Amino acid sequence: MRIVTESELRELIQEEQALEAVELAFRALSEGRVVQPPPMAFDFPKVEGEVHVKGAAIEGSSIFALKVASGFYRNPDKDLPVGSGLVLVFDAATGFPLALLQDNAYLTEMRTAAAGALAARLLAEERVEKMAVLGSGAQARYQLRAIARVRKLEKVFAWSRTPANVERYCREMEDELGIPFAPCERPEDALEEASLVLTVTTARTPIVAAAAVSPHATILAVGSDGPDKQEIDAEILSRAGKVIADRLSQCVRLGEIHHAVEAKLMTEDDVYAELGDVVTGKKPGREGDELIVCDLTGVGVQDAAMAELAYSKLES
Repeated sequence: MRIVTESELRELIQEEQALEAVELAFRALSEGRVVQPPPMAFDFPKVEGEVHVKGAAIEGSSIFALKVASGFYRNPDKDLPVGSGLVLVFDAATGFPLALLQDNAYLTEMRTAAAGALAARLLAEERVEKMAVLGSGAQARYQLRAIARVRKLEKVFAWSRTPANVERYCREMEDELGIPFAPCERPEDALEEASLVLTVTTARTPIVAAAAVSPHATILAVGSDGPDKQEIDAEILSRAGKVIADRLSQCVRLGEIHHAVEAKLMTEDDVYAELGDVVTGKKPGREGDELIVCDLTGVGVQDAAMAELAYSKLES
């Protein structure tokens, strides 16, 4: 079994390839060409840790994949990164293991950001005068790199619970992307009149209030990937013109949709579409001035598509 290092994977895969792979993944999901079990999760509250296990097989692919990704949020105190993990690649014809992708969460970061960029391309206005980012960690960086490739961002306003972190985030991303970034003291300051909103935190109580959101915004909710996580006031989903799930059966168990359904503010039938249905054209994306919420909990087919991309490049 081949062992592939993080540095090798970083050389092989960049934002453009990740976006193409993730778009193909959601297309396959919409067309019913995916075998995808529900995700499995472990929580380690004493050390603020969590582990997610996801996987899938795409019809016609020579491989299937299983991904383990962890986030241990006290790791920076030990001079360690928050995220880690690996991806196992198997032969789809024999079931034998082919490779261990020791990515340390790089592929997870890339595929998560690619889904955000895909959603932005399909659901957000082409020119974004003001974007709000809630969160200042690694994924907030990956998301902005990917989204900046598909949308014209005029200015970005960012907030996080730690002022020093958001100030550093704004400096670094402004230098990297050449887009003005401004740190905000309150979420409401970042959200005011923002037409594109990205939430990438580990919040357990809403940080996006209904009153603070523009009625024409596109909200990309990325952080709520567990049943106890919630970044958005559930009322926002009940008011939205369109609520879109990356995978409805998953979002009703652990996403922002889960909280709105649990609060009886909406039902599964109120969800407009899955993201793959917008990719394939079964349902249109943005149709003028409307509030859109896209619940991105992260699905196993994204990991399978990234694994296939990496393995095909290794074999070529």
